[in-house]
Amino acid sequence: MGAIEDVHADLDAEVSLEEFREAVEEKVAQMGGLADEETAAMLIAHELDEEGGEVDSVADVEPGMEEVKFLAKVVGIGDVRTFERDDDEREDGRVLNVEVADETGSIRITFWDKQADAAEEELEVGEDLRIAGRPKEGYNGVEVNVDKAEPDDEADIDIQIRDTYRVEDLSLGLSDVNLRGKVLDTDSIRTFSRDDGSEGKVSNLKVGDPTGRVRVTLWDEKADRADELDAGVSVEVVDGYVRERDGDLELHVGNRGAVEEIEEDIEYVPETADIADLDIGDQVDIGGVVRSTDPKRTFDRDDGSEGQVRNIRVQDETGDLRVALWGEKADTEVAPGDEVQLADVEIQDGWEDDIEGSAGWQSTVTVLGEADAPAGGTRSGGSSADAETGTTGLDSFGGDGDSAAGDAGSADAGGASANGASADEADAAEFVEFTGTVVQAGDPIILDDGEQTVSVEASADVTLGEKVTARGQLRDGTLDAEDVF
Repeated sequence: MGAIEDVHADLDAEVSLEEFREAVEEKVAQMGGLADEETAAMLIAHELDEEGGEVDSVADVEPGMEEVKFLAKVVGIGDVRTFERDDDEREDGRVLNVEVADETGSIRITFWDKQADAAEEELEVGEDLRIAGRPKEGYNGVEVNVDKAEPDDEADIDIQIRDTYRVEDLSLGLSDVNLRGKVLDTDSIRTFSRDDGSEGKVSNLKVGDPTGRVRVTLWDEKADRADELDAGVSVEVVDGYVRERDGDLELHVGNRGAVEEIEEDIEYVPETADIADLDIGDQVDIGGVVRSTDPKRTFDRDDGSEGQVRNIRVQDETGDLRVALWGEKADTEVAPGDEVQLADVEIQDGWEDDIEGSAGWQSTVTVLGEADAPAGGTRSGGSSADAETGTTGLDSFGGDGDSAAGDAGSADAGGASANGASADEADAAEFVEFTGTVVQAGDPIILDDGEQTVSVEASADVTLGEKVTARGQLRDGTLDAEDVF
């Protein structure tokens, strides 16, 4: 190689040889023969290095920057994953995600192919790295595709590498997360079909600790844990990773993770709102004693599927509230006199100018045990006979019993509900895994597999022509993706 090629090969900046050669020729001309090609090449290389995108901290890395250089500590290392390229003649691709952080925050960096293999073998948690790469907006926030990463033995980034996280410590993109908490609620196992004909499984837990609560999504062989754990037991989530759904963080557990029951009694005390202070549109946690319960009722939705709902009345020191338990929540074993906590309940306009709560699939219903029944009462706007027989609720809406159930309370005649019937529809939605080529990279993403086209709701960073897989709930031709890869 000549002098220009030698200098170009040592560049950190991403500049093609042709562009570099043109810049060197211009520099030689500017200097009027005072510098030969090698000297001009060295000068251009120095100028490019000065413009190399050095940032002061992880927090300064933003998508759209051409290249960044920064120093960060390795806090988590994933597994190398393989994927098929669009070009069948090329070998499978490989990718490795690594979590790094400094005093200002954390960020995911991504190694590809041979770099991924080398990084998996050589990187260690706690190691300080000098990183050069290209930022982009990824599915889990800002990511950096690594061009170069080298250990810096002289650096000393002062951050604590956590062995165990609390709910309040979770942030988008974290992986290798261990978290201890109390199981607040469990959902049933749902199945879905993959493109290869195999069956996938997914289930959910709600877990709380002294700092908050989080939804835990269990995939495939880990999904069975939802049937094996009871509300109230303490568990440790091992090797989870943090994703975002509908603006909330979730902790996901795949094949390499686990949910293990532990003897430690983890405390969870929700910050409950006073019933007397609730307003329509609030989404709140409430707690109190169950005054009455209605029988579970079923109804037919517009799409022909069957939904179910059950009303209970909960009283705290400030007032009482009817709460509709939708879908699987209607199967909760709760009776008058039980003390309950209900999380993420939506407050809606109810019957006879009253308000009511709606507990759908995102809500948590925890029965704490039997408590002394509160004195007094009947439901607001109801009779004492209703309270004693437990027949208040769906019958109050008129119409003939079962058909009225679909339109009752939170559900309008058209089957719509802010967090009621629509939550039941979420329960009934099909979980699928769909692989296709990106034919639209905007909002929504549209994938085509040659036989069908699916609209995907997700914030993933994809490009036209890229082959990706999305999995989540498929409803009315739209896939609400929990994972895109």
